[in-house]
Amino acid sequence: MPLYQMLCIAVHYPEYQHIKQLVQQTATHVMNSGGAVRTLNSWGTLTLPQRMRRHKVYHQRGDYWTMHFDTSPHTLQSLNKLMRQDPRVIRWTVLNLGSKVENVASEGQKAVKGDSQTYADVIDQCT
Repeated sequence: MPLYQMLCIAVHYPEYQHIKQLVQQTATHVMNSGGAVRTLNSWGTLTLPQRMRRHKVYHQRGDYWTMHFDTSPHTLQSLNKLMRQDPRVIRWTVLNLGSKVENVASEGQKAVKGDSQTYADVIDQCT
């Protein structure tokens, strides 16, 4: 399975239950489809580089987070559909970090050993 990295900008709400639910939903979707979530990182709330419109609403602040995961291309298509329909998501992008065993091993090792937090740490911070 290829290794992917997703960067997501979510709508900023004063309470973090919305971002927590979004992260849980995304990670659960990947894991229920046979994929593996390697890391989740929260970058916090930042001002957007420009005013962005999504679902007929303009946004100036967003909650940034990333996820490294392994999954099949079919699951990636369904994940993109899920993100497109979710009103909590402003923008997202998915990068393919590698599909060969050698690339996945080296990039996966960087993702796991980097200054990243575990899934449980990110969820605990959101509570």
